[in-house]
Amino acid sequence: MEHRLNPLEKGMGAFKSLFGIGAYLAKSTVEQPLLHLIYFRVSQINGCAYCLDMHSKDLRAEGETEQRLYMVAGWREAIVFTDRERAALAWAEAVTNITDGVSTEVYEEALKYFTEAELVDLTLATTTINSYNRFNVAFQVPGGTYQVGQFAVKH
Repeated sequence: MEHRLNPLEKGMGAFKSLFGIGAYLAKSTVEQPLLHLIYFRVSQINGCAYCLDMHSKDLRAEGETEQRLYMVAGWREAIVFTDRERAALAWAEAVTNITDGVSTEVYEEALKYFTEAELVDLTLATTTINSYNRFNVAFQVPGGTYQVGQFAVKH
């Protein structure tokens, strides 16, 4: 695969809005490791190598276990995820695969573990990682070079 262009380098103006969303989400009441888990799972669905590299490294740096990372794609059958994590993963998958809609069952399960404001933040996090995935996949940005904290939001 040939790297077409560096969207961050060529479109910094466009990315500033996404960075602002990242700064907002860094202050969310939804815990950062859970947001990173969502970013990782959505990036699996979308086949974004760059984001998989980034979020796996960030998750490991935050103390996430190898076992849980290996099992994210099969989270429904894995006993290593909490009910809150399962609700978030189901929500993120439904929002990512939006052509299937978001079922009432997924919505009601998410509301058991998240406030309405947190559910808005989960949706924003999901749509934002989908945006990054689409840029990286469209421009064939290769994975494997990310360094932990490379794009850390400064508080």
